[in-house]
Amino acid sequence: MLVLTGAAGLLASWVITLDKFKLLENPAFVPGCSLNPVVSCGSVMKSAQASVFGFPNPMLGLVAYGIVVCVGVSLLADAVFPGWYWLTFDAGCLFGVGFVSWLQFQSLYRIGALCLWCCLAWVATIIMFWYVTSFAVRKRFLPAPAPVRMFLAEFTWVLPLLHIGVVGMLVLTRWWTFWTGTG
Repeated sequence: MLVLTGAAGLLASWVITLDKFKLLENPAFVPGCSLNPVVSCGSVMKSAQASVFGFPNPMLGLVAYGIVVCVGVSLLADAVFPGWYWLTFDAGCLFGVGFVSWLQFQSLYRIGALCLWCCLAWVATIIMFWYVTSFAVRKRFLPAPAPVRMFLAEFTWVLPLLHIGVVGMLVLTRWWTFWTGTG
């Protein structure tokens, strides 16, 4: 799962970074994913929120998702990491999902537009966070009661699905009149 979500986030970060450079070279550049007033990558890339740490956000994604892919490939090669490593990795995933949640709010309610590549990074980060947290709980690196561990052992997929479903409903309701053509 880490290889897949890391690769998806890396792809999204790469495309957004390339488009950001094109936009910096030519302010009239329109990214290919700018499809309409709602799905407007250019509007998102031009916002202040797109460079929250003083450089374009997807550059952070290039590093972070690259690390995730490396961890996933290491696990495929039978690497074993200690508990402190998983707690640190999960803390990084928590930062990622927190940052993504803030970006989702900004995109929906401040910028008023969606970037499809950003949405791919959102989904990848949400899935990654819940699967890493579930692993840490099941392996007892994070304390949790036995019923929680048993639930996560059987139904890890439920939490990321619910999280993504909530975000999907927020997107749907935010632009309901646009999607239904009633506005």
